[in-house]
Amino acid sequence: MPASASTDAAFDGASTAPSGPPDTALVLVNLGTPDAPTPAGVRRYLAQFLSDRRVVGLPRWLWLPLLHLAVLPLRSKVVAEKYASIWMRGEDGGSPLAVYTRRLAWAVQNELPHLRVIDAMRYGSPSLAARLRQLREAGVRRALVLPLYPQYSTTTTASVGDVLAREALPTRMVEEYHVDAGWLDAVAGSIREHRAQHGAGEHLLFSFHGLPQRLVDAGDPYARQCEAGARAIAQRLGLADDAWTLSYQSRFGRDKWLEPGTQQTLHALAARGVRKVDVVAPGFAVDCIETLEEVAMMLAEDFAAHGGTLRYIPCLNDTRPHARALADIARVELERWT
Repeated sequence: MPASASTDAAFDGASTAPSGPPDTALVLVNLGTPDAPTPAGVRRYLAQFLSDRRVVGLPRWLWLPLLHLAVLPLRSKVVAEKYASIWMRGEDGGSPLAVYTRRLAWAVQNELPHLRVIDAMRYGSPSLAARLRQLREAGVRRALVLPLYPQYSTTTTASVGDVLAREALPTRMVEEYHVDAGWLDAVAGSIREHRAQHGAGEHLLFSFHGLPQRLVDAGDPYARQCEAGARAIAQRLGLADDAWTLSYQSRFGRDKWLEPGTQQTLHALAARGVRKVDVVAPGFAVDCIETLEEVAMMLAEDFAAHGGTLRYIPCLNDTRPHARALADIARVELERWT
């Protein structure tokens, strides 16, 4: 079988993908996920993810033995159970992050029929490095890489850049889009639509993934971009300053992390007598374990124990406004590249 034919089969592209080898490809990159909700699958994924110096900056001689002898044996089964609780069933099932990222690539392909649009993962499969090699073998001359991280961070976006620097295919990377007008409109629209269907909560909480404070102190722009994006979305919704709050979730390790924490913020809202809180997580392009298990299940149960009701607003996922926003971002970057 010719290399291009085998590569096209591996891409699993949308039906509107170009029939012949295109000159340029768009690669949507997400963080990654286990290939199965099992201890073995989770262990393989976490071993790769937590071995990245961008993710854990401890000296290798100290961290790697600790990772393989303590962290992975202790955490793999627990994390596998969390993945199992949200795993999507059916013919197109799997990890929500993988399923929605793949569907999002198809949706963006429909918006950009002249390009080859594919999905990739920084950790796990389909790996970004393998995708770039497949594109080169298929005759693609260059690839625009769009990490599905609206906010830039050295722990995520920069790690994608590390992969690009090692590959032969010419690439250009979109580093952030936290105040892109189309993306802001899509997020605000999803919140507006959810509240129109279910009624508005008493408070809107923007929950972003946490980050060690030392990284922000060293110059990482992530927290500043989270704040700018949340404020722009709140302004589009016409919210007063006291009608919304920003917080950070998913902490681990002993470092001091960005404040305020999402769980602590929910407790504070409950103590003030707020009983119905809408939570949105605009730092995540698609729903995943951090949104579906941590927010919509664990934090919702915890807030209920404090007398409140947490209503989770889904990520943009593969909705058309999301696909259009990303397609427009890609068009602008390609024009700049040309």
